[in-house]
Amino acid sequence: MQVEFYKYQGTGNDFVMIDNRSDFFPKKDTKLIERLCDRRFGIGADGLILLENDSETDFRMVYYNADGNQSSMCGNGGRCLVAFAKKLDVIKDKTTFIATDGLHHATIAPDAIVSLQMIDVDTINKHDDYTFLNTGSPHHVQLVEDLEHYNVKENGAAIRYGDLYGKPGSNINFVKKIDDKTFSLRTYERGVEDETLACGTGATAVAIAMNAIGQTNETDINLNVEGGKLVVSFEKMGEHFTKVFLKGPAEFVFKGTIEI
Repeated sequence: MQVEFYKYQGTGNDFVMIDNRSDFFPKKDTKLIERLCDRRFGIGADGLILLENDSETDFRMVYYNADGNQSSMCGNGGRCLVAFAKKLDVIKDKTTFIATDGLHHATIAPDAIVSLQMIDVDTINKHDDYTFLNTGSPHHVQLVEDLEHYNVKENGAAIRYGDLYGKPGSNINFVKKIDDKTFSLRTYERGVEDETLACGTGATAVAIAMNAIGQTNETDINLNVEGGKLVVSFEKMGEHFTKVFLKGPAEFVFKGTIEI
């Protein structure tokens, strides 16, 4: 069967997009999804996303990691799916859609900048040398020295597979403070099992964590990721973070067909 796909990227976080509103895609075939995401034997991507019908919102987001398994929320993937939905004329410049972590609101500007509302965060586990929180996906956030030369893959894997998070694991973010409004981060993503050029839920987690542990009092924070720049804003009431938005580019790369 020939399948039409679209490739999108958001700050270097890239995704295979498939319009599955006719419900044709073999969603349980993890080996197929893994092959499609493979950079040597397939299309190549950090993940695969299906756009599906939903009775109460504009569309449903179904996200798979590059290992072929359905996964938790992907922030940059959500932003790219909004751009994809606009290309398909499913939406215009604003939308409401459903994902695995619940309802999301988003807007898309003419310059392809997508602002996506993330889930509220009210549970933050603070430790001496790291912070853990869930922003739609679980995230370990840790300040490090010399981020530019840090071995993200080796150290990220050690934490991800270590006793701290057990079998489910966690995404691992290593962070450097630039100033009160700006942080740089590099992320090891579970499911990809490697460093990615960006992680939307990771950038969101870093912004909130840095505020929560007193590294900044700002509520509008710039995040430098390996693939570009993202902005995270939120409102803070005590330890409750609400009206959380992830903002950045979501760009169409190419389209094609592939035999499955």
